[in-house]
Amino acid sequence: MIQRPVEEVFDFVADERNEPRYNRRVVLAEKVSPGAIGLGARFRAELETMGQTMPMNVEFTGYDRPRRLASVTRSTIMTTDGALSFEQVAGGTLMHWSWDVRPRGLLRPMSPLVSWLGRRQEREIWGNLKRLLERGDVA
Repeated sequence: MIQRPVEEVFDFVADERNEPRYNRRVVLAEKVSPGAIGLGARFRAELETMGQTMPMNVEFTGYDRPRRLASVTRSTIMTTDGALSFEQVAGGTLMHWSWDVRPRGLLRPMSPLVSWLGRRQEREIWGNLKRLLERGDVA
């Protein structure tokens, strides 16, 4: 639950360039596709993990403003498909997330651990987003 209007929450999250502001592990995010943010928009990001930087490519596979945002994220170690849903409720926006994480290579046998760590990290990330937006610090 984020105490901000649904359009504001959706638009902020849909602009991947904002992610470094609420996800401490993302050190770079830039839009690489032409045109407006929407279906098919692509971003390049860099994630800091275990002292190294890992490049990622994000593509929006679903875009229904302000209700649903789906994406696929590809990196050398995993592919993640998922969606965020946004619902206007009394007092703000209810946001849900669901990801399907498919580790590659050496991480593949560790899928249960990767999933557990991912859920924990996502709770931290979305908590940071909530605090950022509720402070009104989005300019």
